[in-house]
Amino acid sequence: MQQKIIVLDFGGQYNQLIARRVREAGVYCELLPWNKPFSQWADESLAGVILTGGPNSVYEDASPRLGAEIFTLGVPVLGICYGMQLINYILGGTVESAGVSEYGHTMLHTADTVLFQSVDRTTAVFMNHTDRVKDVPDGFRIDAWTDNCPVAAFSNEAKGIYGVQFHPEVRHTLQGVQMLRNFLFHVCHCTGDYRAEDTIERMLSEIRAQVGSDKVVAGLSGGVDSSVACALANRALAPGQLTCVFVDHGLLRYHEAEQVMATYRDNLGLNVIHIDASERFLKALQGVTEPERKRKIIGELFVRVFEEEAAKTGATCLLQGTIYPDRIESGMGGSATIKSHHNVGGLPKDSIFKKDKIVEPLANLFKDEVRAVGTALGIPHAMVWRQPFPGPGLSVRVIGDITQEKLDILRLCDHIFLEELENAGLMQEIWQSFAVLTGAQTVGCMGDGRTYANCIALRAVTSDDAMTSEAAEIPYAVLKKVTSRIIGEVRGVNRVVYDVTGKPPGTIEWE
Repeated sequence: MQQKIIVLDFGGQYNQLIARRVREAGVYCELLPWNKPFSQWADESLAGVILTGGPNSVYEDASPRLGAEIFTLGVPVLGICYGMQLINYILGGTVESAGVSEYGHTMLHTADTVLFQSVDRTTAVFMNHTDRVKDVPDGFRIDAWTDNCPVAAFSNEAKGIYGVQFHPEVRHTLQGVQMLRNFLFHVCHCTGDYRAEDTIERMLSEIRAQVGSDKVVAGLSGGVDSSVACALANRALAPGQLTCVFVDHGLLRYHEAEQVMATYRDNLGLNVIHIDASERFLKALQGVTEPERKRKIIGELFVRVFEEEAAKTGATCLLQGTIYPDRIESGMGGSATIKSHHNVGGLPKDSIFKKDKIVEPLANLFKDEVRAVGTALGIPHAMVWRQPFPGPGLSVRVIGDITQEKLDILRLCDHIFLEELENAGLMQEIWQSFAVLTGAQTVGCMGDGRTYANCIALRAVTSDDAMTSEAAEIPYAVLKKVTSRIIGEVRGVNRVVYDVTGKPPGTIEWE
C-alpha cells in the first residue's frame, strides 16, 4: 500500500508548497482542510501529518483549532509556524505576541537532533511570524533558536511530535528540504517510492470528466499558464469543442498583441479568436485608482467578453489558466487576501458560466510545475519560459488612475528595461521584470531647466514558484544604462529608481 502524508491546511500562504515538497521527495501527499474529519483520511496508509502555517493567533477565540486527538493517530506530527504554535497551545504551553516580529531571512541555531540531521548548526531560514512560543509543554525540548525567537523548533521524540517556527518548504530556507526529508524518512520512515509521471494523463482525464460533450471558451492571455491550460484542453477534447479567446484590453506591453497572436498561430495550432476590447476596458477603468477595484472591473469585463463569445459558439464551460499562487493570494481556502487575481472568485453572480463549469486544470500547480507540464506537452521553450504577466496588465503597474498617456509612457519604459536586460544576457536569471509608473512626480534638472515629471520604478525578481522572491542583483552598469535611455527617450520621465523589496514583505507586483 502506498504511504501518504496528510497536510492539514490552516490558511497560510505556503501550504500547497509544503505538499509539493513532500511529493518532490517521493512521498504521496494530500493537502486537506484542517477540519476534515479524521475518519475520512486517517487510514493504514497514513505515515505522518503536517500542520501548516496560517494568519491567525492561537489564543484568539475565532482561530481554527484541533484537539489533542490529532496525537492519537499513531503517526508523527510536524507543526510549521502556526502549526507549531497550535501544538504548543493544545499541549499546555504558552504562545505570546513576539516583541520583535521576524520576516524573511533569519539565522537559525540548531541542536543535533533527528530533524536537523545533516543540517548546519547555524543556517539561514525564512521566518514570517508575529507570534512565538514562550513556554514549551512538559516533555518537550528546544531544538533551535534565533536571536529574537528563543523557541524556533521543539520536539518530543518519544511521542513523535515536532514543531518549527520557520518555513522549511520555501527555497529561502537554505536547508529546508533536508529538514523535511529528515521528518519524512527518519521520523515517518517513508520509503519514497511515489512518482508523478501520470500528472498530464490525470489532468486530461479530469478535463474530459468535467466538460463531457459541452463546448468550452478559454481565456488565452499569452502567458504560460493560460497557454498550457489551453494546450491540455486541446489535447483532451474533441475537435470543435474548444474556442480560445485572446482579449486585447488595451493594457498590454509594447507590441504584445501582435507577438502573441503570431506565436499561437505558428506553434500551438489552437482555434484562437482575437478581440480588441481596449476601448471598452479603458472606459470602464476611467478615474479608478484603487487596485482591488481595478482587478474586479477587469475580471468582470473579461467574463463578459467570454460570455459573448460563448453565446456565438454554444459554449457552457469557461477554461482558465488559474494556478495555485493566484488562488492563495486571492484568499481562497481560508488564507488572507493579499490581492484578488482577476480569474479567482470573480465570476459575476448572473454569469452564464456556472461554478461547476469553470475548468481550471492547473489550479493546484506552481509556475515551475506548469512549465514542466508545458515542456512535456511540447510547447516551445520561448513560450514556456515567458515571464509572468498579470491578467490586469499594465493597470496594476500604473499607480493611480489610468490614462492613455500614462500607458504610453509606461510601455516604452518597460520595453527599454526588458530590451537592456536581454542585451546584457540577464533574462534567463530573472523570474519577472518590469517598470512601474509610480504616480510620484519629482523635481529634475534637464537642459539647464527645471522639470517636474514622472518617477519610474524598475522591478526585477528571482524566484522558483512566485510564493517568495528576492530582488535580482542587476549590475549597476546595466541599471545606469536603462536609466539613461529611459530619461533620454521617454518624454515625461525625469527619475528612475530600483525596487529591492523581497516577497514577503512585499509582493512581486506593486498593486
